[in-house]
Amino acid sequence: MHFQWYPGHMTKAKRQMQEDIKLIDVVIELVDARVPLSSKNPDIDELAKNKSRIILLNKYDLASQKYTEEWKKWFESKGYFVALVNSKSGSGVKAVHEVIQKACKEKIERDRKRGILNRPIRAMIVGIPNVGKSTFINSFAGKACAKTGNKPGVTKGKQWIKLNKNVELLDTPGILWPKFEDQTVGLRLAFIGSIKEEILNITELSMEFIKFMHSKYSGMLEKKYEIEKSEDSLETLQRIADRRGCKLKGNELDVNKAAGIILDDYRNGRIGRITLEFPEITETVLEDTKAIDEGKEIDQSK
Repeated sequence: MHFQWYPGHMTKAKRQMQEDIKLIDVVIELVDARVPLSSKNPDIDELAKNKSRIILLNKYDLASQKYTEEWKKWFESKGYFVALVNSKSGSGVKAVHEVIQKACKEKIERDRKRGILNRPIRAMIVGIPNVGKSTFINSFAGKACAKTGNKPGVTKGKQWIKLNKNVELLDTPGILWPKFEDQTVGLRLAFIGSIKEEILNITELSMEFIKFMHSKYSGMLEKKYEIEKSEDSLETLQRIADRRGCKLKGNELDVNKAAGIILDDYRNGRIGRITLEFPEITETVLEDTKAIDEGKEIDQSK
């Protein structure tokens, strides 16, 4: 499968961010805890390179607890301040105030020495489509001040949100980079629902997900759907379709309907807490990328 989704308003949003970043003290980036690196926009690193950075691992309740803790340590080792949040339930959201204060400690101290007291910290909230930014802001602010939806691309314009006397938030539309250099990134984002389904082949996508599950979480699909194990993705999909009564006229199996059920079940945590990428593998990929950039040979034994 080939992935590409970059509506025109995202180009405009990126240009606007380049201007807005000058007004900001700290950049808060929401990532999906199931795909922390794939859901992290690499453009933000360049745009916010001189700012304090906070990573919020959102939807951590849908991800493996073990791997989420590993990702938290991984990001902290890279110099980020990190918090775990569930923007939907509000879990962990209050603790973000404390993280903001920690991230801006030097800035607050500089202001104090200049005699500037109680100047609000200005924070920018960023994240890719459908990562839960608007829901987080509503939960963080305690009122529905940002439009929410369960489809990518709901937030379309710039909004300043005054939380309290200490913090002001600048919300931005979620932006994806113009091209997925690694199609595996696109695949993972499609799994979690960050790419519009109108441009996807749901049956193919579901079979790719089944293939991943067989490789990394063997037995979970069979347990969830009460089916016999098969290493073949299509056969597994057909068995799930049969088990769920997904039928077309003539009693033919409706694999497309079953594919939609599987993806919806995954996205809503009904299959289990499943992380799609892992810190130790990420380190290997980053080392290999650096080696290529420096003209070195890659260690194929990893």
